[in-house]
Amino acid sequence: MDDSSDSLHLQLEHLPHQSGVYLMKNRHGTVLYIGKALRLIDRVRSYFQKGAKHSDKTESMVRQVDSIETIVTGSELEALLLENSLIKKYRPKYNILLRDNKNYPMLRLPILDDYPRLEIVRQLAGVAPHKKDGALYFGPYIPSNGMYEMLRLLRKLFPLPNCTIVIDGKAERPCIEFEMKRCLAPCTGHQSKYDYREMIKRMRLFLEGKDNLLIKILQQEMAQKAAALQFEEAGVIRDQIAKVTKALERQRIVGLNREDQDVITLFRKGQDVGITILFIRGGVVLGKKDFFLKEVGGDSDDVLLSTFIQQFYDKDRVIPKQVILPARLPDAALLQQWLSDKNKTPIHLVFPARGAYRSLLNLAMENAQAAFEMKATTKEIAEDSLIAVQKMLHLTRLPNRIEGFDISNIMGESAVGSMVVFEGGAPKKSDYRRFRIKTVSGADDFAMMAEVLTRRVQAFSEKEGALPDLILVDGGRGQLSAVGSVLKETPFSDIDLIGLAKEKNGNPERVYFPDRADPMVLPTGSLETKLLVAVRDEAHRFAITYHRKIRSQKMTISQLEEISGIGKKRRLLLLRHFGSVAKIKEAALEEISAVDGLPQKVAQQLFEAFHPDISLEDVSS
Repeated sequence: MDDSSDSLHLQLEHLPHQSGVYLMKNRHGTVLYIGKALRLIDRVRSYFQKGAKHSDKTESMVRQVDSIETIVTGSELEALLLENSLIKKYRPKYNILLRDNKNYPMLRLPILDDYPRLEIVRQLAGVAPHKKDGALYFGPYIPSNGMYEMLRLLRKLFPLPNCTIVIDGKAERPCIEFEMKRCLAPCTGHQSKYDYREMIKRMRLFLEGKDNLLIKILQQEMAQKAAALQFEEAGVIRDQIAKVTKALERQRIVGLNREDQDVITLFRKGQDVGITILFIRGGVVLGKKDFFLKEVGGDSDDVLLSTFIQQFYDKDRVIPKQVILPARLPDAALLQQWLSDKNKTPIHLVFPARGAYRSLLNLAMENAQAAFEMKATTKEIAEDSLIAVQKMLHLTRLPNRIEGFDISNIMGESAVGSMVVFEGGAPKKSDYRRFRIKTVSGADDFAMMAEVLTRRVQAFSEKEGALPDLILVDGGRGQLSAVGSVLKETPFSDIDLIGLAKEKNGNPERVYFPDRADPMVLPTGSLETKLLVAVRDEAHRFAITYHRKIRSQKMTISQLEEISGIGKKRRLLLLRHFGSVAKIKEAALEEISAVDGLPQKVAQQLFEAFHPDISLEDVSS
């Protein structure tokens, strides 16, 4: 037995008996796996017992273990918290890791404000527990277009103000939103504070799924107005009841008790697993999210679901009162305690065998299976495309990661570069990069492309992200030569490189190679052509979108600088208040005038500059 084996054997002999966390490391000190245990000595030794049956994945890990670090905790709950923290820090190879860095959109209603207004947020305000900020959160809405549809509906049913001005009932004149009946103008006192708060209460009932109560309240109020011979007001309420009823018909009610629930289920096929979570709020399905775990080996459903719950809810999210799961988990009590502590309200894990809750699980399972099969089909097509591209272009390796580059400018002005990434034949937007051209003046696309690739090579050298298998530039011989000259003198000169250019007059796409004089004409409509064109077009779209943004910012900031009375200090003041130049352009005169430290005369000049077709007499009369 060598020294490293002796050291590992000694560590196994002196493991703690308490609860805690263990870190398994290889001979280089890299953390391979992190786990928790009620008794560390029992759990860790189980990996190394003779005759123990492990999955291939676990066997591979155990063979690499050179040392074990343990951290004793005061309880199993503390161990769970520490385990989550360490997994996020080290991201070990053999731990199941969710690729879920997004914060899902929610609607926030700050009910403690005098005049609460709905706002879109992606994280909870303040420090957990989130309820300390006194606001109500509704969501998450996945996909986000469901949230915008909900907002449009809410603004028809409950005409809340959609501006950012301070509402105190003292404004001189309502804006056009009042004329269009999309706001009741509480800013001027047209809508009293009492009536505003009553509208908020009703909107809250709608968002919380208490529709029957809402309709009952509206019907009572309509009857009162009619009895008082206020027929016009009664007619308005009647129309509102009709809108609410019609809206409810479009919503899919799945929970008879109108509860807030997350329904989680798992579909397994071979070495891969799909997990689907349905978000049900007030008995209505707001959306779903699908997760795919590749090559999870022999990990049991219990382990996968427990790990999923820990990682998904570890982010600062609104947790519903019930989380419905397909089977009882061994550590259910521990997870339930952790979720309840995190949310500061009781959370219940539910494991139904039959009844309505089981029907929800069946619905989630149908979604999980459909998403998994769609993913598998898409993956097979993508793999076929990658193999076809490699074969057709005679590449040295399978182009699993393709980086596409493009330049966008107008006569050298507002010049930018873009990099998009396709992995496994699909866009990986988290790896996209944008570049503002710094060293090139004038309309020299070749030099600009060289600058972008030089900066990208620097990132390669600093080991920022994965290396591409194929670099694709939008353009022909000139762009390819510029990029080739950059890569030639680096350790990355063996990366496959092509240029993709569309000839004029509708001719087919052509691929240019560094070491060939003539380009290759791509077969129209083939899988490989579609993939390469998709990368090139995405790089072009990403570049031109950024270019337009930069150009728009320059033009608008230039306009700000030309307005009398707007110096650097006031530009910063306006940007801090509104958040962007675009929001300043959209602001009403009342909103601009409400900015502290901005004189009324300057506010009027600013509004006139951005709205030359609107007379201030029309605004103020």
